[in-house]
Amino acid sequence: MKKSLVIIISLMLMSCGEESKTPRPRAFLALNYPKATYEIANFNCPYNFEINSLAKVSASQNNNPCWINLEYKDLNGTIFLTYQEVDGNLDSLLADAQKLPLQHTIKADAIEGDVYTNKIQDVHGMFYEVTGDAASQAQFYLTDSTNHFVTASVYFRTKPNYDSIIPAADYLKNDMKHMVETFRWEN
Repeated sequence: MKKSLVIIISLMLMSCGEESKTPRPRAFLALNYPKATYEIANFNCPYNFEINSLAKVSASQNNNPCWINLEYKDLNGTIFLTYQEVDGNLDSLLADAQKLPLQHTIKADAIEGDVYTNKIQDVHGMFYEVTGDAASQAQFYLTDSTNHFVTASVYFRTKPNYDSIIPAADYLKNDMKHMVETFRWEN
């Protein structure tokens, strides 16, 4: 009995010294981005809108000067914007723009489309939000139905992993929504 008591007391004393080495749960980075500040951008194109001061405007690889890239280096992402004139081809432009989000259905968990209409500015279109491990997390197209057609998509320079990019994806989705809401056709 004395032997048992000595063993129990010894074990208790030995267990009191070090902190236990139990595994800790995984955690996600707390990524905080600066509050967005917007300014009107002048692209010398038939459109304008407000962009985030974090975005750096660069020319697209295409020869069209109204195809622009908005690069967010801190977020490792880019919004690619294209512009085309409507010349009796509105149906094909709409079909192409509506097919683009559907290309992500293999990897996407969900794709939600919201209709956007601003009758005062004659801006109409769709805004798509994509959730899941898709390559693009947000896309939109806008048109005046007679002369102009714009599309935009956000892509990240990394392998799609929705859990990892969700803070940056949400930040850029909000910027894209602001772009849509402030979009104007130039006369």
